[in-house]
Amino acid sequence: MAIAVLFVGLFFYYTTYRSGILRTASAPAKVETIEAANNESLDAEEQNNISVYRRNVGSVVNVTSRAMTLDWFYGLVPAEGQGSGFIIDRDGHILTNYHVIADAHQVEVTLHNRKKYRASLVGTDRSHDLAIIQIKASDLTPMTLGDSKSLQVGQKVYAIGNPFGLAGTLTSGIVSSIRQVQEPGGATIDEAIQTDAAINPGNSGGPLLNSHGEVIGINTMIASNPGVEQSAGIGFAIPINTAKAVLNDLVTFGRVRRPSLGVYTIPISPDIADQLGLASDYGLLVVRVAPGGAADHAGIKGGTERAYFGNTPIMIGGDLIVGVDGQEVQDQQQLTQIMNNHRAGDQVKLTLYRGKRRLEVEVTLGETRQQV
Repeated sequence: MAIAVLFVGLFFYYTTYRSGILRTASAPAKVETIEAANNESLDAEEQNNISVYRRNVGSVVNVTSRAMTLDWFYGLVPAEGQGSGFIIDRDGHILTNYHVIADAHQVEVTLHNRKKYRASLVGTDRSHDLAIIQIKASDLTPMTLGDSKSLQVGQKVYAIGNPFGLAGTLTSGIVSSIRQVQEPGGATIDEAIQTDAAINPGNSGGPLLNSHGEVIGINTMIASNPGVEQSAGIGFAIPINTAKAVLNDLVTFGRVRRPSLGVYTIPISPDIADQLGLASDYGLLVVRVAPGGAADHAGIKGGTERAYFGNTPIMIGGDLIVGVDGQEVQDQQQLTQIMNNHRAGDQVKLTLYRGKRRLEVEVTLGETRQQV
C-alpha cells in the first residue's frame, strides 16, 4: 500500500509541478514573428479594383419595396423585398429591375451614406424587366453609362450591389457569354450578359461595370440549383444599350412607346421559297397588313391568294421583307431585336421583294403595346 501511494505521488509530481516548471523555464522572453513590410504596394489589378469601387459605390443604392399579399386565410399581410439600383442623373432618377418594385405600394431608397428617401415610380418596362424610380435628394453622383454593343467574352466585369442586404458589396469576374435568356417572369432578354461574377438575391437592379467603371449591364437574375437561391457562378445582366434605348420614354411618358410595322408575317425557308417561286430563300413574307398601320401608310402589300402553311390557311403573294436599315432579316426574332432599338415615330428603311423586283421603302413606325 505504501509503495503504491509513493508511486502515485511521484507520478503526480512529475506530470504536474515538475513538467510545469520545465515548460516555464524553457519559455522564450519574446515571441519571434515575421512582420510584413509597411511599404508593400498594390498591383495594377488591385489598384483598378479599388478605383472602380470607390468611384461608383456612392451611386449604387439599396431599394426596399413593400407590398401587401394574402396569407393562407386570405388576410392581407405586409411583404418586403430588397434589391439594388443606381443613380443615372442629378435629378434623382434611379434605374433598377421591374421585378424589384413590382406590385409595391411603397418604395424606399437607402443611399451609401445610409440616408433614406421615399421613392416615386416614374416608368416601367415589364417586357425588358426595367423600371425608373426617383428620389428628391441633393449632391447625387450619377454613374457613367457605357456601351454594351462591343462586349467580348473574357472581358473583366464588376458587380456592385446589396446581396442578402449587405450594402456596398463588390464582386468581380468575366463576361462568360452573350446569349438570349428568359426570366422566370417570362421576359426575354436579348443578348444578355452572362457572367461568373457572384450575383445573389439583392443584387437585382444593380450595375455591372467594365474595367473602366462604366455601366455595361443591369444585374437581373442568377442560375441556381432548385431550392438554392444563391450564386452558382452563372449570373445574367440586361445589356445597358437595351436600357438606354428606352430611358427617355420611361422618364417622359412612364412607358415605352413600342414601335410597330403593322404587318403579320411568316418566316421563309429555302424549301418554301422554292415552292412559292420567291426571289429570295430567306426573309419574312407579309401575309397581312394592319389597316391604318405603319406598313399600310407606306404601301406595303399583303397576301392576295389563299394557300396552306401546314394545316394553317395563309395568304401568299405579298411583299417579302429581307432587311431593315441594311440589316438582314431572316426571322421574327431578328426583326424584334431591330425594332427594340427604335421607338414609335422613327423612320426605317425596309428592303423587300415585290415579285422579282427589289425595293427600298421608307416606313414611319407606329405605336402599339404589342409589337407585330
